[in-house]
Amino acid sequence: MKKLQLLIVLLFLGSFTTVMAQDLSKVSISGSVDAYYRTNFGAPNKGEYAQAPATSFANLPGFALGMANIIAAYEGEKVGFVADLVFGPRGEDAVFGSPMYAGGMAGSSQIVNQLYMYWNVSDGVTLTLGNFNTFLGYEVISPTANFNYSTSYMFSYGPFSHTGLKADFALSDNWSFMAAVMNPTDMTEFNLAGTYTVGAQLGYTNDNGGTWLNLVYGDQDGKLDEDFPIATGDMSAGSTFQIDLTTGYDVSESVYVGLNATYNTTAAGESYNGSSISDMDGDGSGFYGVAGYLQAATSEKFAVGLRGEYFNVFNSGLDGVVGLDDAGDGSVFAVTLSGNAKITENFTLIPEVRLDSMSEEDFFLNNDLAGSKSLSSFLLAAVFSF
Repeated sequence: MKKLQLLIVLLFLGSFTTVMAQDLSKVSISGSVDAYYRTNFGAPNKGEYAQAPATSFANLPGFALGMANIIAAYEGEKVGFVADLVFGPRGEDAVFGSPMYAGGMAGSSQIVNQLYMYWNVSDGVTLTLGNFNTFLGYEVISPTANFNYSTSYMFSYGPFSHTGLKADFALSDNWSFMAAVMNPTDMTEFNLAGTYTVGAQLGYTNDNGGTWLNLVYGDQDGKLDEDFPIATGDMSAGSTFQIDLTTGYDVSESVYVGLNATYNTTAAGESYNGSSISDMDGDGSGFYGVAGYLQAATSEKFAVGLRGEYFNVFNSGLDGVVGLDDAGDGSVFAVTLSGNAKITENFTLIPEVRLDSMSEEDFFLNNDLAGSKSLSSFLLAAVFSF
């Protein structure tokens, strides 16, 4: 496997030699490398009892790896492409829906974070085809674009990536609109479900920041079909709808304020009783949340940022993420305080303290292996970009 990945990287880099020789100014190579140290206060840090919030990426104990990210891009006057490869635990988590082509085994698709081409049809219209990171949410996969190193619950359980066709329209100097048709969320290599998801985004930007309203709707796991082998008791979920608001503005030269709010629900779906397929009764399930971001620069070399998030799961919409009551409802309030210390222009240290507090008791364990509703932790991350 290591030899295969090395060969892929060599081919990946070597494939641009001809293009670069033709027009070097249109080709760029960028990326990042990150690693971190993480520990809990008053909770286990080793073995099967190691505790961490059920959010993405920054949840491994002790000294741990993030990812290596290599991005090659070609930006022509009319056309271009982006090929974005990731390696390491953070990268594997980011593309968790990708080892489908290899039958569940680790194939080359498991290092592809983004792979898309675009065509600037006119000054106001751009078409993009391929696999691109999601347009929903405030946070992103790459640690270089997030102020906090650990991620929010809303980011962790919203979409990561899409594969499909999208059209971006510049409506004016400030307003934009995007429409997309895509595979089911995170089904990035090909469409196994046979259904499609639609997406849309309305955006407003100015010199101080921007606001984006995002929507996705579609069946994520396909429909039951009596023409294909199905067994009694087989079920499929209904369509998923998510609406997401992301906004952020500089309120002064040193202070920035951001907000993310999201609502996700999936309909009850259908089931097969041995003779026919019928719609299931019941309310939809899912989650909703809101997070606020406040960042202040104390100097050119250091800034501090606070993230506060409330995240609620309803009707057992997610399993094992927050503590749930008998009705399948539960919530968490998480506060994260992070610093960004720029050692050089390309190298940043991120010390971070985080507290997660559940609405239900006994979700976490303390050092005595007794139940606890809260978990406090510390991490120190190093992020290098190029």
